[in-house]
Amino acid sequence: MDFLLRGDAPFEDELWEKIDEIVVKKAKEQLVGRKFIPIYGPLGAGVQNININLYNVNNDTVISSNGEEDTELVKVQNRRYVEIPMIFKDFFISWRDVENSKQTGLPLDLAPVAITAAACAHKENQVIFFGDEEWGYKGLMNVDGRQTMEKNNWNEGENAFSDMVAGLEKLVRKGFYGPYVLVVSPDLYAQLQRIQPGTGKLELERIRELINGNVYQTPILGQNKAVLLEKGMENMDLVIGQDLITGYIGPEKLNHVFRILETILLRIKRPESIVTFE
Repeated sequence: MDFLLRGDAPFEDELWEKIDEIVVKKAKEQLVGRKFIPIYGPLGAGVQNININLYNVNNDTVISSNGEEDTELVKVQNRRYVEIPMIFKDFFISWRDVENSKQTGLPLDLAPVAITAAACAHKENQVIFFGDEEWGYKGLMNVDGRQTMEKNNWNEGENAFSDMVAGLEKLVRKGFYGPYVLVVSPDLYAQLQRIQPGTGKLELERIRELINGNVYQTPILGQNKAVLLEKGMENMDLVIGQDLITGYIGPEKLNHVFRILETILLRIKRPESIVTFE
């Protein structure tokens, strides 16, 4: 990976290993979409474009003795080629901090690495759930063709559970039978932490059992938002060209400038596999 220019940096391999360790740790802590969206790649940093397919699917099948009957094909309804965008953010390490670490033997403070990696992870989450208006990309919460529901007040009665039942019904009617994932904003996640009278269970537990899947929370959704979907590579995937990595930009007035970057694209192939609660 010569494009990272690590060989130009006056650092030992040990420091790069520590930087990489921090970046991976932050990614695992904060990336929500990767917990349930299949990964396509990594394809390589040089791959700049990828196709997005929308599929025309009719679940009707044929029972036959000789297989001569016609059946509707599962095929690409629409295909377009788009650019895989790059997410990046730069950080700075002082030459004095580097020299102090060398002279005293104390570890170099790598807080800028963690802060920058967290910012990149935040941006990836944002792109997955809301896309990017400037690039014309859509996310889970605003993709055209998704199913939508008006959300009831989850602080009252069994509204949260009832909304999930209605959401599952929408998906099943379209032929999506699971496995399912629910992602909610932090305020809604807090509202699910109450015991439903007569059940002895938290609303969260009841919903997990209902959808037979995981429930995640993320501040990216803002407030009072949720999305229920059927996961699977036939519905969506996350294209990764270059996964999160750190490169060396170069010296600037004796100090050192680095860049954390990745190239990613969410491909939603069957938007009707998504139900948003708004």
